[in-house]
Amino acid sequence: MNDLDVAPIDALDLRLEPFDWPFAAARRAEIDAHFADLQRRLPHVWNGRVLLMRDWAVDAGTLRARLFETDYASFMAWRDWGWPDASVTNAFAMGALRGRDGGFLLGEMAAGTANQGQVYFPCGTPDPSDVRDGVVDFAGSVVREIFEETGIDAEAYTAGPWALVPAGRLLAVVRLLEARASTAALCETARAHIAAEAAPELARVVAVHGPADLGAGVLDFVRAYLLHAWD
Repeated sequence: MNDLDVAPIDALDLRLEPFDWPFAAARRAEIDAHFADLQRRLPHVWNGRVLLMRDWAVDAGTLRARLFETDYASFMAWRDWGWPDASVTNAFAMGALRGRDGGFLLGEMAAGTANQGQVYFPCGTPDPSDVRDGVVDFAGSVVREIFEETGIDAEAYTAGPWALVPAGRLLAVVRLLEARASTAALCETARAHIAAEAAPELARVVAVHGPADLGAGVLDFVRAYLLHAWD
């Protein structure tokens, strides 16, 4: 059973705006200590810049939102401490890559990453490289993350409709990608890409063709999207 709602949408209007996050300023010393401990456990994690969402609403089929830039250490502390600032949302774009036979490709995050062991569509937290003239480009983020994690480029699929899956302080913004190859061929490409990388983000990829394929590691919002797609 899964009680998360999946809401189809037509378009995105995501704007980057300056914002001094009170949570990050007020708890700076605690955040830095928390991140230092995280780096001792996961040495590959680094304190880059990421984008979080302040406000979002769906208006006439369009997701409209404001995002702001912060450091990864503040984001991780906010996440690990149970999302103490309820005015902020962790929003991210995901590519639901579907083979021509109807199966979807999922990836399990590798050891040493902040989400190790979790299984979901290739994705990542948006960052300043996703901004174009003040607009946050989630479509471009999907293409980049799919390629970085699996080696599958945008010529291999056709981008389809978007859907939202809110899950507490998380907002998964999922785009259906219709591949021209079979799910098995997509997995073969991704596995070759993972094997060739010195420090791959994914430990493995798996193909899912129906509810029976969804193991315990699949995140709830991914499960909700897939059940909606298969319904």
